[in-house]
Amino acid sequence: MTGSQTPVVLIVEDEPDVAETYNLWLADDYEVRMAGSGDEGLAELDDEVDVVLLDRMMPGLSGDEVLARIRERGLDCRVAMVTAVEPDFDILEMGFDAYLCKPIRSQQLHDTVENLLERSTYDDMLQEYYSLVEKQATLEATKSSAELADNEEYLDLRERVDDLKEGLSDTLGGIDDDEDFIATLRGLSDVEE
Repeated sequence: MTGSQTPVVLIVEDEPDVAETYNLWLADDYEVRMAGSGDEGLAELDDEVDVVLLDRMMPGLSGDEVLARIRERGLDCRVAMVTAVEPDFDILEMGFDAYLCKPIRSQQLHDTVENLLERSTYDDMLQEYYSLVEKQATLEATKSSAELADNEEYLDLRERVDDLKEGLSDTLGGIDDDEDFIATLRGLSDVEE
């Protein structure tokens, strides 16, 4: 998702009234696509979709199967299961990003979509941060301090790393030093796995 692009939310729900309610709640803030079955949902899914709101129990292709296919395709979207099915231990093996039990309210749906979009941005920032820190460490291990100090691109890299670190620290609630930052990131990685 780019900063100027309206986020795309795909609603995959076999109950038309429920799907239309979600659409009415979200249409002012997002580009909304709707699908009435798992097969239709997969047909509507492309690289532009940022968030999928996925019913778990549908005739034909279930939400669980749709979720598995989304992950198999490697699409960079967030998936919220929005379902009347109470969660059980089987959810531990599922690759969703949020699980909402029906009935849900408008604010809950908005908050979930916003959180998933924010998490997507955070993930992009974290990936960029790791990539740039790796480059910085590699250069620092192979170049002299004088060479590094004279290289404009390296100085720009350090500035970008600092900016990303500050942005991630703000997102994570403020981290005072490198040790706290690394510990928090490791903690997040352990939770995500």
